[in-house]
Amino acid sequence: MPHPLNLQGSPMFTRLPRLPMSLLICTLLAQLLFSAPPLLLAGEPQALPATERIKQRFTSEEGRSWLTAGEESVYSYDMAAVFYQKREYRPAWAGSDSRFPQADALISSILQAYEEGLTPEYYHIKPVEALLAALRARLANNLTPDPAQVADLDVLLTDAFLLLSCHLSNGCINPVMLKAEWFAHNEKMDVTALLEKSLKENRIKETLTDLTPKEKLYTRLRPALARYRELAAQYPAWPEIPFASPSLKKGMRDGRIPAIRQRLAVLGDLPAGENINDDFFDAALVRAVLSFQTRHGLDADGVIGAKTIGAFNVSPAKRVRQIEINLERLRWSFRNPGKRYLLVNIANFELDVVEEGETVMTMRVVVGKPFWDTPVFSKKMSYLVLNPPWNIPRSIAVEEILPKVRRDRQYLLKNNIRVLRNGSTIQGQQLQAIEWSRLSIDNFPYQLRQDPGPANPLGSIKFMFPNEFDVYLHDSPNKGLFQRSVRAFSHGCIRIEKPVELAIHLLRDSQKWTRETLLAAIREGREQTVPLPQPLPVHLLYLTAWVDGKQTVQFRDDIYGRDRVLDESLPANQLPAKMGNTSKAP
Repeated sequence: MPHPLNLQGSPMFTRLPRLPMSLLICTLLAQLLFSAPPLLLAGEPQALPATERIKQRFTSEEGRSWLTAGEESVYSYDMAAVFYQKREYRPAWAGSDSRFPQADALISSILQAYEEGLTPEYYHIKPVEALLAALRARLANNLTPDPAQVADLDVLLTDAFLLLSCHLSNGCINPVMLKAEWFAHNEKMDVTALLEKSLKENRIKETLTDLTPKEKLYTRLRPALARYRELAAQYPAWPEIPFASPSLKKGMRDGRIPAIRQRLAVLGDLPAGENINDDFFDAALVRAVLSFQTRHGLDADGVIGAKTIGAFNVSPAKRVRQIEINLERLRWSFRNPGKRYLLVNIANFELDVVEEGETVMTMRVVVGKPFWDTPVFSKKMSYLVLNPPWNIPRSIAVEEILPKVRRDRQYLLKNNIRVLRNGSTIQGQQLQAIEWSRLSIDNFPYQLRQDPGPANPLGSIKFMFPNEFDVYLHDSPNKGLFQRSVRAFSHGCIRIEKPVELAIHLLRDSQKWTRETLLAAIREGREQTVPLPQPLPVHLLYLTAWVDGKQTVQFRDDIYGRDRVLDESLPANQLPAKMGNTSKAP
């Protein structure tokens, strides 16, 4: 039976070279999953003891093609081979009486993985439970344990632990393989040594619990997943509310309003008992609509238009999937973010300054437009630049500036843009002699630099955290864009709403820099580099679902299509049958 994570046919996944055995990168385990081999030959001799059976599976040429009972495969084959080799292939879980005393702890952790947005079937839960019950039944009847069953169960438990430990600590999918703009930090971990230590100390469940992310962004999202799973089970049908002009406003009557009231009540935005069947748009409904719009990143105007109707029609089942996807993202990265850091949620167009777990400053940001996606990564901010010049990227120079210069030879002068070649400024007759009409993407030997000033898109301050993408935070002369609800207009860098306030906050431990001295330096107009007294991490994340400090579940649109890519790569977590019913949504 193919494993739920077998994505071998997907073109974005390719088989990787075998990793060094002593130090394994957990996030690359997904590659082994997708090309995982089966385990036990049907005609294997039945008399072999469990130790010899395990040795054959990990030392023979045919080992990679063998199946365990229930036709389960070993997906962490290379890691399991290292683990058993260190043990001289003795069973690790069976115990002296073959009762597998620590199997129950692992089974409990596997079942609990459902709360993390993971599927217990990833981790052999059904064959493990069946084999354990069969072995314990034999012992209860004073029968000798079947060595084949002992070997199968031992290997499956090992594989399940190795898989689950990697998935909890670094996620199921390697983000870099999904798209180039994901550069999440993944720690190296020898999970075979971790398993051996956990077995010796009888701490299987505790170890797996310790690997689960502890940051609030992650832990707050788990109860939201449980809540939306309950809603999805209670309302498997989620009829669409139709949109029709004009938009619905306070004081209007409309036949759709009772359904809207009921939906807002189900989702928690309208208090129970608020005239659910009334078709009148009253003040209470306005408050509920504002609540819904705010937590879905819509224009909070209290008017029910097409976008609000569209958000009403997203079913709880789709929200469940959205939450699962974002839990996976948080397993990739954002571990140990630091006591003091900047967090930019690209999908929310917002920056938070966090200190000791509390948000002390928030501001709006403008991020990259589609096709100029702002990447996801973490780096340390160490300095800022006052009155920065803009070294215009070659792609922008050729695709956007060059056509404007062809139409208006004075464009560069009007916008304080200098032309350089090999670092030297071109002026006078040499500048006039450039034949702009003959230049192209393949023939553009110049660099363009815009001097500081009112037209410079970097504004008065640039916040630097050196990285391979040349992405940074900066001021912007175009303040109007910060009033938009969707703020994806840049070429990838992040424009911030309150640059002076952020700079003053970051420089607050400096005796030299106050608000007055900072503003005076900006007015001077001279480029100046200012080191931060205390460098701090900057985390750029892409979250379309999270729970804020007020315990409000927030959803955002997938502006870059990244949810879709991850949804296609991460197998869906099916609801248990016992949770289903036939209730209809309002």
